[in-house]
Amino acid sequence: MQLFDWIVLIVTLLFIVGYGSWKTKGSKNVEDFILGNNETPWYTVGLSVMATQASAITFLSTPGQAYHDGMGFVQFYFGLPIAMIVICVTFIPLYHKNKVFTAYEFLEKRFDLKTRSLAAILFLVQRGLGTGLTIYAPAIILSALLGWNLTYMNIIIGLLVIIYTFSGGTKAVNVTQKQQMFVIMTGMIITFFLILHYLPNDMTFTSALHIAGANDKMNIVDFSFNPEEKYTFWSGITGGFFLALAYFGTDQSQVGRYLSGKSVRESQMGLIMNGLLKVPMQFFILLTGVMVFVFFQFNPVPLNFNPNNKIVIEKSAYKEEYHALEKKLATLSEDKKVINLLYIDQLNQDFDNPILRKELVTLSNKERDLRDRAKEIISRADSNSETNDKDYVFFHFILHYLPKGLIGLLLAVILSAAMSSTASGLNALASTTAIDIYKRNLKTEKSEKHYLNATKFFTLFWGIVAILFACVGTLFENLIQLVNIIGSIFYGTVLGIFLVGFYLRHVGAKAMFTSAVISQTTIFIIYYFLIYQQEKLGYLWLNFIGAILTIILALIIQFIFCKRKSNSEISFE
Repeated sequence: MQLFDWIVLIVTLLFIVGYGSWKTKGSKNVEDFILGNNETPWYTVGLSVMATQASAITFLSTPGQAYHDGMGFVQFYFGLPIAMIVICVTFIPLYHKNKVFTAYEFLEKRFDLKTRSLAAILFLVQRGLGTGLTIYAPAIILSALLGWNLTYMNIIIGLLVIIYTFSGGTKAVNVTQKQQMFVIMTGMIITFFLILHYLPNDMTFTSALHIAGANDKMNIVDFSFNPEEKYTFWSGITGGFFLALAYFGTDQSQVGRYLSGKSVRESQMGLIMNGLLKVPMQFFILLTGVMVFVFFQFNPVPLNFNPNNKIVIEKSAYKEEYHALEKKLATLSEDKKVINLLYIDQLNQDFDNPILRKELVTLSNKERDLRDRAKEIISRADSNSETNDKDYVFFHFILHYLPKGLIGLLLAVILSAAMSSTASGLNALASTTAIDIYKRNLKTEKSEKHYLNATKFFTLFWGIVAILFACVGTLFENLIQLVNIIGSIFYGTVLGIFLVGFYLRHVGAKAMFTSAVISQTTIFIIYYFLIYQQEKLGYLWLNFIGAILTIILALIIQFIFCKRKSNSEISFE
């Protein structure tokens, strides 16, 4: 980090925080604070929805995911455009018709207070954890790579977000997210073209794709029906669809973005914008990670990208064994560089040499073996060390190969993304706590000013909770997967409740509440035994299972109730 990098970083972040606070200060009532007086245009809705989902984890973990596993992760988003259409047709009109502040307010009108409270509590649990992770993810990586104090990083990121979210509510979140998305996409596009510029002079983009393909990084679509595969076309189009439907349709951090739209049409256009741009954006981020992989075929690469593990090894009795592996990797890297240059030369003559291609695969397998052996040594040196280094790949490239100023910009990208997701999370947590829990269960009437202050207080409260969670969090394999796993555990049941509420009008409150409790308990059991312990099932399927199980159980329980009360009819009025 040079002085210019610090200037770029600090000026960018202070501008976003200052502008958001100044532009949106002085909310008059709860409607203004939570819904922004329904003044948000469609393009701001679209950008805000995208920025909410595009957390720092997206820009730290996704390129590393592509570096190690290739483009297959994009299948996770295949169901998203379909989900956007369903939400636009069904969810948005009903939310606006019922004039709700939160998604869960609709559930009381449709069912009862218990069902509303259950859905709200499930949201608060998973979003409370998720918001802590949006702070913790960039903080732990920045602290490891730059030597910054982790606790201070968590506190600084959290406080920056609290300042403008507390001040302006939904308006502040929407306004700042436009600037944040501009910073994010500018930084990523510049980085992508710099990577291409750094590749050998006679190497075209097409050649780079060939090298990536030879190393199995360009397998975009997997049509296999293997349930143990995390990402396939079928899990993306089903599990990904249900996850997107639940996240964008029932998660208040997203619902709050389009409830602030000027009209039903403006909200719908914002979501359609997200549906059209989200898959290409994720594809681009993954492709950036693949290009980083190609770059490292011609440049020195560490045995493990997590610098903390290097420190652990240097203090252990396994130092010499690890250094021996590093020497083997250095020799292997030189061999790979030679073979890759020969392969490019052949490609430039329009000949895809199968012998050289096979040699590339062999060398990549040898490198993978060396990395696996290195992870074993790290684990022996310290059993608590996190050997998975996917989250450190992209930032290692940023710190070691980008020019002055751009490092500061990329840091601003990561912190802006962290702030945008955290701000949406805090705003949603505060809104849900104030409207669905506090106001709904308060016995006496209070003034608008009282509820406005209460919402601001809950913004501060959840901000502190998120910071505290971030300070005691632990790294879990790949951060982007952890966020999606947490969501998948809860989203299926909540989505099932909403789908029954929207489409199955004869199902009553008692059947719905009982079904939701049983379904959520079942999902906990499935996750623990089939995913956490045995890895027999991809976590994306939890969304599908949870939603379908909730719906089927609701129908069965309703049928039993109707049998018991054959002379009465349970209906939704």
